Amino acid sequence: MHPVGHPADEPGHTGPDAGGSDVAASTPSGQALADAVVEIERHVAGSGWDQPVQLFALVPTADLLAAEPGLAAQLGADAGSTPLTPVAQGDLPDGMNDDHLAEALAGIEWPDSVSGCAVAVERIVLPAAVEADLPEGAEARDEEIRRMAGSDPRRHEVRMVAGVLRDGARFGAVRLRNHDEDSAVLTGTELVPTLCEVLALTFAPSAEGEDPYRDEERKA
Repeated sequence: MHPVGHPADEPGHTGPDAGGSDVAASTPSGQALADAVVEIERHVAGSGWDQPVQLFALVPTADLLAAEPGLAAQLGADAGSTPLTPVAQGDLPDGMNDDHLAEALAGIEWPDSVSGCAVAVERIVLPAAVEADLPEGAEARDEEIRRMAGSDPRRHEVRMVAGVLRDGARFGAVRLRNHDEDSAVLTGTELVPTLCEVLALTFAPSAEGEDPYRDEERKA
């Protein structure tokens, strides 16, 4: 596991708010989650595009520093002022990089020391209006989506970062490849609801359900 270093600049929301970040900011845990998601998005963006799925545990910074005081230098001088520290997970479960993300995530069970988690994924998305012209039948629709994702001029390459806490707080960030600037990153509590729902399965490992994640990929 590798803690993500806290950025030197002031943490907070970047870009237009697409899903009500005021709601996140209205509670301490919600604001802490929002800051962690923005931090993760910037951290991942620093390595460019075409990256695999990345999973992060969100750990109370105070607990982390108490357990491993030597991390203070790695996290930076302001580490103590940041409630949550993202910790990158080095070994991801089988299936994290394919179409069965929900099943892969549902197989994870976090220890009590983890307050939340986040995931960063890259996807090609199509406008919601495209669905109206898709053929009937799940298999035929999925095949057409894959075909259009590779050639449709309306497609967008995006990176989505979703974060959830045990207390139910959720937050997301989306960066478009053709608008690859920090100021253009969208953030909000309702920005990537399906991905957040799937991610929340990691805190309910016994829950069984269908994979709702594919619908997220169809929305612009």
